Amino acid sequence: MSGAQAWDRLWTPHRMAYIKGQDKPRHTGPGQECPFCTAPSVEGDASLMVARGERVFAVLNLYPYNSGHLMVCPYRHVADYTELDDDEVAELGLFTQHAMTTLRTVSAAQGFNIGMNQGSVSGAGVAGHLHQHVVPRWGGDTNFMAVVGGTKTMPELLRGSRDLIAAAW
Repeated sequence: MSGAQAWDRLWTPHRMAYIKGQDKPRHTGPGQECPFCTAPSVEGDASLMVARGERVFAVLNLYPYNSGHLMVCPYRHVADYTELDDDEVAELGLFTQHAMTTLRTVSAAQGFNIGMNQGSVSGAGVAGHLHQHVVPRWGGDTNFMAVVGGTKTMPELLRGSRDLIAAAW
């Protein structure tokens, strides 16, 4: 097998769950089908919770784009940014700032992608519950693996990321 052919197939089984929609909610209303409604009640090793506020919380993305990829979510089940009240908007902004500061501290993040996909047509995987992505970036994090191979490598396990970020928060 030549060098180029050796990279044709890379084993990334964790992505298949996302592709097939495993554990994605079937409904848009609040309740047990919404992973962001249930996330605050998950305890112990299963929790990806990083920090809890009065109106919002920060949780690691189960299917991250980069190590440390987290989401800031309101506790209240709302789909659209315009549905947040003033206090929720303020705390969501403060949590986003704090997430950036924390990720710079623990991982020397050099930049960030921050944003929300509003509605399923915009790419929101969980369109019924607003969540803002905070994705740390580094020079070279989009390398040949992602560009040529179409595969993202993750240098750290989710639990390790969660413990590091939560402790620094």
